[in-house]
Amino acid sequence: MSESAKPATPYRMWGGRFVAPPDPRATALLASLPVDRTLLRWDLLGSLAHITVLGEAGIVPAGAWADLSRGLVQMLKEADAGGLVPSDGYEDIHSFIEATLTSRLGQAAGWLHTGRSRNDQVVTAFRLALKDRIRRVVEKITDLQQTLLARARQVTDVALPGYTHLQRAQPVLLAHHWLAYFWMLHRDGARLRDAFRRVDVLPLGSGAIAGSGFPVDRRRQATLLGFGQISENSIDATGDRDFVFEVVSAIEGLLLHLSRWAEEMVLWSTREFGFISLPQTLMTGSSLMPQKQNPDLLELVRAQAGVGLGPLVTLAGVLKGLPAGYSRDLQEDKAAAATAFRAAEFAVDAMMLVTGGLIVHADRMAAALHGGFLTATEVADYLVRRGVPFREAHRLAGRVVLAAEEAGCELWELPLETYRKISAQFETDVLQAVTPQGAIAAKDVPGGTAPGRVAAALEAAATALIVQQAWLDQVTSDQAAAEARLLAAVPG
Repeated sequence: MSESAKPATPYRMWGGRFVAPPDPRATALLASLPVDRTLLRWDLLGSLAHITVLGEAGIVPAGAWADLSRGLVQMLKEADAGGLVPSDGYEDIHSFIEATLTSRLGQAAGWLHTGRSRNDQVVTAFRLALKDRIRRVVEKITDLQQTLLARARQVTDVALPGYTHLQRAQPVLLAHHWLAYFWMLHRDGARLRDAFRRVDVLPLGSGAIAGSGFPVDRRRQATLLGFGQISENSIDATGDRDFVFEVVSAIEGLLLHLSRWAEEMVLWSTREFGFISLPQTLMTGSSLMPQKQNPDLLELVRAQAGVGLGPLVTLAGVLKGLPAGYSRDLQEDKAAAATAFRAAEFAVDAMMLVTGGLIVHADRMAAALHGGFLTATEVADYLVRRGVPFREAHRLAGRVVLAAEEAGCELWELPLETYRKISAQFETDVLQAVTPQGAIAAKDVPGGTAPGRVAAALEAAATALIVQQAWLDQVTSDQAAAEARLLAAVPG
């Protein structure tokens, strides 16, 4: 039987107590293969670990163990090479694998499912797939952070207004502003890494609900598959998907941060702001208006927060009414997770292109520091340093702003005599303190925008990336080592 052709008769892993044949319309509706075909590789690995432990324990005959192991390894090679493609007509990925082995090995394939249910089988494959997908998304986040950090290092002398309520607030360094997104992304990566620990739990050996009826070595299975823990309760292991909800929730957090950043860049790239521009290679035009250059990539990044919210709501709705134990409702978990991961990968890839390619207009940013009296807080802080209570200093600073507004000048252009009419505490150095440069330099606290603090923050960010990259290297190495152990355990 060709693996790329529809089977002549449906292969079922059940049916002994059924008299009536299944309605083909119901069969089509029940099939999960369109979604779980992506689990092929991981289900093959889970099956190989399962038959290995059964063989090592003498539960299956040595000949059947050897034949099944070789058959699974061959299918794994074909799957990795792209030559094994599950076709429609099978109920799920598990029946496809078993049917393929049956066509190749005959009766030996009948031993594969000993002491196992599709309930623990599918969640094992799904957890393996999620671990790999989490690793890939964290890798993409790390690449985006590295690109952002490199761009921040290029603009350590560029200042612009920081905004609150979308109104100009206080001067900050552009590098400091971009580092805000770096740390948002870092928390997103940390949440995914933390969720990875709860995904990294082996459910195999849990059976359908009560556990396996055979003395399978579950810790051996975990070692062969690269899981850090084994599940503590068979009912929980097969019937809950909170780990999927947690992962999708972390992804939605990432998408929300990327949406905020994309929205800001859309604003910054308008002529009204003009802080940045995007290369034409990353923009699109209008079918009607010849002059238009549109930031469609950023708009689609913004949209992914909505795309990712859908799976989160779906999972919450699916899980909320389920009693303990497996229910077919859980079949929806894989489609929901796949949608969330696609949104995340799209959004991060798009932001990589934009972040690496955007052009900074430092002159427009500097011009925006004029007007709006962004350094008025420095006037109040100046007085506080000279013993004036802050509330009184705040009132006096407001009078300075009024004076500058009436004079039509910036705070650092207001004559010292005007300052001294408002308060005798003002000295010549106030004119430097209220410049944008003076205001930035004054924020000399950890996490502040002073140049020295930003330089230190850039190094802290680089160190954080080293730690994250080390995690990536470790989980990649651990999975490769586990697969090597698994293949080494194949008899003959």
